[in-house]
Amino acid sequence: MAVESAGVVSAAVEGIVDEAVLRALVGEAGGSVDAVYNKNGKSSLRKSIAGYNNAARFSPWIVLLDLDQDADCAPPLLADWLPAPAPQMCVRVAVRAIEAWLLADHVNLPAFLAVSATRLPLVPEGVSDPKRCLVDLARRSRRRDIREDMVPRTGSGRFVGPAYASRLIEFVARAWRPEVAARRSDSLRRCRERIAELVHGT
Repeated sequence: MAVESAGVVSAAVEGIVDEAVLRALVGEAGGSVDAVYNKNGKSSLRKSIAGYNNAARFSPWIVLLDLDQDADCAPPLLADWLPAPAPQMCVRVAVRAIEAWLLADHVNLPAFLAVSATRLPLVPEGVSDPKRCLVDLARRSRRRDIREDMVPRTGSGRFVGPAYASRLIEFVARAWRPEVAARRSDSLRRCRERIAELVHGT
């Protein structure tokens, strides 16, 4: 089926950081995002995926979700969520979370967080909790504002700081280099390839 508007895609994601990452990846491929839906968490995304898949019969769609601990690897999760994807549906899984794709940029993330590059994991996709890993890195930051924004305050009961998402969105917009990160993240590499195919209708 021909793509109605070449390079323009619709999308659905778990949250606002995922949206920033997705827009960056589509833009990198030379496309643009028409609209981004959901952003209300994984369970909400799953409830709506059949509708998104139906829409992908007529125009290109991208759904981005985290693997988390739901499966050992992406294929079983994909098969469970959407066993019969439409021709223009692209469902990609970040292993184990979108934060791993940011951790994989071992060149620019240390500078942004003001930490030593030696503290970043060599294999980001092997980190069981990438979000906690990022928070722990921020806790060691030489910048007070990074620590205050990304690290949860004592007694808050939160897992992240008050401006955690805002800081990550800032990093994605200003400094993240997907081509660098893809060298240490196979799921990101595959996502970039599939998005390029979708954007260019190949």
